[in-house]
Amino acid sequence: MIPFDVLTVFFAAAIALGLVPGPDNIFVLTQSALYGRLAGLVVTLGLCMGLIVHSVAVALGVAAIFETSVLAFTLLKFVGAAYLIYLAFQAFRAGGADLNMQGTPSLPLPALFRRGIIMNVTNPKVAIFFLAFLPQFADPARGSVPIQIMLFGGLFIVATILVFGAVALGGGLIGTYLRQSPSAQIWLNRLAGVVFVGLAVRLAITER
Repeated sequence: MIPFDVLTVFFAAAIALGLVPGPDNIFVLTQSALYGRLAGLVVTLGLCMGLIVHSVAVALGVAAIFETSVLAFTLLKFVGAAYLIYLAFQAFRAGGADLNMQGTPSLPLPALFRRGIIMNVTNPKVAIFFLAFLPQFADPARGSVPIQIMLFGGLFIVATILVFGAVALGGGLIGTYLRQSPSAQIWLNRLAGVVFVGLAVRLAITER
């Protein structure tokens, strides 16, 4: 059994990491502002599904591939960057009509959920981070290390939902005011496009 103090320290660290501005919480913020708080919450769930994938990969040793293989790391990061450029293109060509006054997502919820998954899974830095972070708290003396890693991964997801959920609510509130102005809606789309391009460049030039 994992001691309570270890769980507490891990959870506090996960909360702190979630609060640090990064690609994922910026992504949640932009999607919430564009499509409403429900959209941000759905994107958050998609990102957390990606975290499940990374947790399983670390537990099974698969994530180590991205730490040892330059090719695997490079391919995955460019897939992620290309997807962000695709989202940027959609945002640049979108207009005010793509948003609505009711604050309900103008994109289907499954599409928003997929955005979150793809955004997270195609970021090899997350895989390497989990590979370095989760095992630090696992102890073979406490039993199966893969099971412990999965438990810590689950706790990290809970922290992510709490932090990113708050970000989604805040972004949705901002979007509520911006949706009252068609011109503001258009500029919000343009801003989101710039953010996506910035995230794509950041991911493309990142090193292991």
